[in-house]
Amino acid sequence: MWRSLFLAVGIMMVILGVETMLIDSATVYAAADSSAVEFMDPGVTPAQTTKVWTPTERFPWVMLAVGAVVILYAITLPKRWGRGGE
Repeated sequence: MWRSLFLAVGIMMVILGVETMLIDSATVYAAADSSAVEFMDPGVTPAQTTKVWTPTERFPWVMLAVGAVVILYAITLPKRWGRGGE
C-alpha cells in the first residue's frame, strides 16, 4: 500500500513539473465565488473570482527532481524492508 501511495505522489509531481515547464501562468478560479454561468458566458468578466499564478523559474525543476527521487524510493521500498517483491 505504501509503495503505490509513494509511486502515485511521485508521478503526480513529475506531471506537475512537466506541465509547469509548458505554461507561463495559470488562472485559478475561486470555487465559492464563481458560478457555471461565469465560465460559459464570454461577456461576463470573472476578474473578482480569479487569481493568476506564475511559477518561478526553478519550480518545474524542483518538482521533477523531487518526483524522481520519490519514484525511486517507491521502487526500492520492498527491498528496504527485506522482502523480495510483491
